[in-house]
Order: sequence, then structure tokens, then C-alpha cells
Amino acid sequence: MRWLTNPVVQFLATGFLVLVVVLVATSALSRSAADEEAVGDARSLTWVLGQSVAQPAIPAGLVDGDPAAIDRLDRTALDRLLVGDVLRVKVWDRDGTVLYSDRTELIGAVYPLDDDELEVLEHGGTDAELSDLAKPENRFEREFGGDLLEVYTRIESPEGQPLLFEAYLGVDQIRESRAQILDRFLPITIASLLALVALSTPLVWLLSRRIARAARERERLLEAAVRASDDERLRIARDLHDGVVQDLAGSSMALSTLAARAEGDHRVELEEVGRSLRVSMRALRSLLVEIYPPDLHTAGIEAALHDLVAPLVASGVAVDVDVSGDADAPRSAVALVWRVAQESVRNVARHAGAGRMSLTVHRQGAALVLEVVDDGAGFDPGAVPGNDRFGLRAAGSLVREHGGTLEVESAPGSGTMVRMEVPLT
Repeated sequence: MRWLTNPVVQFLATGFLVLVVVLVATSALSRSAADEEAVGDARSLTWVLGQSVAQPAIPAGLVDGDPAAIDRLDRTALDRLLVGDVLRVKVWDRDGTVLYSDRTELIGAVYPLDDDELEVLEHGGTDAELSDLAKPENRFEREFGGDLLEVYTRIESPEGQPLLFEAYLGVDQIRESRAQILDRFLPITIASLLALVALSTPLVWLLSRRIARAARERERLLEAAVRASDDERLRIARDLHDGVVQDLAGSSMALSTLAARAEGDHRVELEEVGRSLRVSMRALRSLLVEIYPPDLHTAGIEAALHDLVAPLVASGVAVDVDVSGDADAPRSAVALVWRVAQESVRNVARHAGAGRMSLTVHRQGAALVLEVVDDGAGFDPGAVPGNDRFGLRAAGSLVREHGGTLEVESAPGSGTMVRMEVPLT
């Protein structure tokens, strides 16, 4: 699954998602624009039909329901009214009476007008809405099937009475307009986005390669710095071991010989000085372990851990060290065990005030497990400032990078347990 982290793959995936979003948004906006355009055309057509065809053709007497006037309007204007997408026309008066319709069964029927229609009848203009085919006045429009658009406009009779001219139009024009807009704009949008992705992909690929090279160079420099630091620490540790530690060991042995020959108070004083030198020598050896960890695969991690806990033992803490299952463990796992154990023992010495500590290393399945448990003061892990936990946080990051887990369990007055589990593969 490493290809999922490839910047080029991520860029192409993002580009595809953007393309889909743009297509969906463009389609929605195009439909809305097409609807508005088609409704606007329907309003204009109805207004023209009402003002230029219906109003001049309305004969006197139509408002009174004169059959001759109805027949005259039917003969002179109907063919010019039912044009294009206009499927049906009606003429209403204020009280909702159908004065004229191409469907003669509706003439003379009364259906109260709603507020929008009365508003047009009072102030002019046009109004458009989808037909509600469930209404009784629209029962004959059901034969057309599908949706119809009702458009109203105001006209006047020869007697000067305001009338409402209504035209029913099919919505096929709206659908055709919508399709035409999509056909014009979608290819341009898709082509533009594809061209942008095609031009940007090589740039992203080159940039990702450059970033990867820079990361590898930084990693190489970091490794070189770590090696140089290790070499310098090793040199200091060797100088101290071959110089000061050996001198202290020789001085301690010489004092022990002199103390054996001396008598009285001089003997006691020499033995005391010898013990002091041996304590200093153990402390210095522990410092050497801090400065440069031992070769864990040569001397073994058990010996290194015993050296690590020596200062605690010297201070009076009862320490139990139990190591098993590390014989064929990889160097990386052993190094992590050492790193976490070193930080844990450090914290016990500095903060715990413990009387007893146990350090256990054992194998559990395909993992190497370290447990450091003390009976000290304990603490609230959630309340400790980040700076005070930096050592274990850094160690935890290393453990997680190697696929392991690091857990710290503690509570005030209940001691602390640090448990690390790192895979052996």
C-alpha cells in the first residue's frame, strides 16, 4: 500500500475528486440556469400571446358569456394561440369564471383564483408555476401527461374589464434548454480540468522526486552526525575507562593492601577511603554506561542492565533483574529495550523515591517485552508537563516507528509500571 503515500497518486486522486465535484456542481447550476431561462421564455411568450393575440381578438360580450362571442374568438384566434409549446389556453374573470378555453367543457365553470393570480390580475405582469393536475380546473390537462407550466398575464376586454389570460406549456422546452446548456459547457469544463491535471502531474512528480532526494540527503546527514556523536562518545568512554577508572581501581587495591597492614585508627580510615573509592568507581562506571551504551550483543543485555541499575542498588533500592528470551533477538529490538529501560531507570532514580524496583525482559509470542515496575510515589500521567516526560515520549516515538507499543501506568501513591512491547521481526 506504499503507492497510496505517493504524492503523484494523491494529486491525481484529488484531481479526480475535484473533477467529480465540478461536474456535479456544473450540472446543478446548468439545470437551474436552464430552468430560469425556459421559465423566462415561457413568461415572454405568454405575455406576447396575451397582449398581441388574445386581447385584440376578444369580442364584446365575452365577459357576459355570449355564445356568439365565444364562437367568434374560437374561430379567429385559437389557431394563433395554440402555437409552439402552448397546449391549452384559458381566459378568466375576477370571480374565477372561465370565460373561454379551447376545452369548451370548462367554459362557464367557476374556480376561485388564488392570491398569485389575483395579484397579476390587479397589478399586471406575469406569474408562472407548475400545474397542480389534481385540481378540478386542470382535470383535462392530465391527458397531456407529465408536468405542465402555467403562465398568467393580464389582458383587458373591450369593455375595459381586467381579465386573466392563462397558457399551459409543456416542460419539454425546459429539458431541451437544460440539455443544450450542459452540452455547451460540460465538455469545456472537463477538457480544462483534464488539461490542468495533465500539465500539473509532471510538475508534481518532479517536485516529489526533489523532496524525496532532499529527505534522503537529510537522513544521510543525520546518520553521519549520529555516527560521529557515537564515535566521540566512545572515545571519551574509552579514555575514562582506560585512565581514571583504572587509576581508581589501582588506588582502591593499594589502599586495601595498606589497610590490611595498618593497625588501629589508621586501618579504619584507610578502609573508609577504600570504600569511598570503590563507590566512586561504580558511579563512574555507571556514568560510562550513560555516556556510551555497552555492546549489547557482545556483553549481553542482562549484563548491561545490571550495570544500569548499579547506582540504584548502591543507594539502597532493592532491584530485581530478570532477563530471558533475548538470545536471538534482532539488534534493533535489543537496542529499544535498552533505550526504554535506561529512561525508565533514570526516572525511578530521579523522581520515584522507590524502595523496590523490578526490571523484567521476556519473550511473548513474536515480541520482546520489557516491564519496569517500582513502588514509588507514582504520578498522574495526564497532569505531568510535556517537558518532564520528554525522555519517555521520545522513546515511545522510537518504539512506535518500529511497530511496537509503550504504555505507562501510574497513579499518585501507587507506583509506576512501564511496559514496552516490540516485534522481533
